[in-house]
Amino acid sequence: MKSKILDAVGISAAVLCLIHCIAFPLLMIIPFGISHNPYIDLAFLLIGLVVVYRITRTMPHDWLKLLFWTSILLISVSVLADLIFEVHIPLIYAGAAGLITGHMINYKNHKH
Repeated sequence: MKSKILDAVGISAAVLCLIHCIAFPLLMIIPFGISHNPYIDLAFLLIGLVVVYRITRTMPHDWLKLLFWTSILLISVSVLADLIFEVHIPLIYAGAAGLITGHMINYKNHKH
C-alpha cells in the first residue's frame, strides 16, 4: 500500500515537472517579467530522488529499477547543467517521461 502512495506521489511530481518544463519556456515568450529559476527543477529532482529510492529498495524487477534510475540520472544531468553552466539540456523531458512510465507500470503491477 505504501508503494502505491509513493507511485501516486511520483506520478504527480513527474507530471508537474513535465508541465513546468514544457509550459515555462512558452511563458518566457510572453513579457510577464518572469525568469527561470533552476531551484524549482532541483526541488522536483529531490522529490524524485526520495520517491525512487524508497520504491526501488524492495522492487523485484531489475529492468524497472534501471528505468527509474536512468530517468533520475537524465534529470540530474539536465538540472546540474542548468545550475552550474546555465545551459538547458532537454534530457529532463526524457527523464520525466521515463519516471511517469515507470510509476504507471509499477502502480499497475501492485496486487489489489
